[in-house]
Amino acid sequence: MVKVVTDTASGIAPESEIARESGITVIPMHIIFGTESYLDGIDISADEIYHRLRNKEIPTTSSPSPGEVAAIFDKLAEETDDILAVILSSGYSVAYEAVLGGKEMMKKKCRVETIDSLHACGAEAILAINAANEAKEGKSLDNVSEMVRSSIPKTHMRMTFDTLEYVRRSGRIGRVPALIGSMLKINPILMTDNDGRASPCARVRSRAKAIDWLYDFVKGFKDIKDLVVEYADISDDAERLIQMIDPIFPRERMYTLRVSPMVGSYVGPSIIGVTVVER
Repeated sequence: MVKVVTDTASGIAPESEIARESGITVIPMHIIFGTESYLDGIDISADEIYHRLRNKEIPTTSSPSPGEVAAIFDKLAEETDDILAVILSSGYSVAYEAVLGGKEMMKKKCRVETIDSLHACGAEAILAINAANEAKEGKSLDNVSEMVRSSIPKTHMRMTFDTLEYVRRSGRIGRVPALIGSMLKINPILMTDNDGRASPCARVRSRAKAIDWLYDFVKGFKDIKDLVVEYADISDDAERLIQMIDPIFPRERMYTLRVSPMVGSYVGPSIIGVTVVER
């Protein structure tokens, strides 16, 4: 059976229920506070990271090394002849390059297919989850890979947060810094563009209006296959959004995820978003 791999930027933690149930192997990113480096979702939890962010401790992040990736692939190669890696957009990180390097460093023989998801967070996650579901049905590596690639342009993520202050500090979010200045009190809406980079697509003047905007975005789709609602540390807002969407897409079919601290550390703990996959 094809084994599916993703990374913690997807919001799927290595030891999470979703990872266990879907059979997805998750490569941890590195979260660094001062001189202390942690494996995301293994050595440090999302709760702790967001708590420290609220207390103005700003971490840096780094991708896994090729050697770390190779070790994960080699372990999976003991169980399978086929691995599919669905990885954080190369527009956000060098993680995809690390995965390509890890593939070359493998000691065991195994076919490894790598896909630059051109997404992050829930969009990356749903691609990996759907790949794992296809693999469980006995689909071949070629078939599962093709399904993921064809789903990428049908996958649409929108996210909002309360302040651009974290973006200003990071300087790592593509074209978003162009919004900084008088807009620090604005709630921006971000999307991932066709190049796999964060790009501003709207702006509103309150968090309530931003959540309404996300609802309207979902409502605009005629045929939704999958839907993800995700948040960092404000679960009440996520629940409100889920309740709003429920009449048009039932909550029992939604996935609810925590936004990866790999992403949250650059935009702040107030982030909330949705991902829609069209049929």
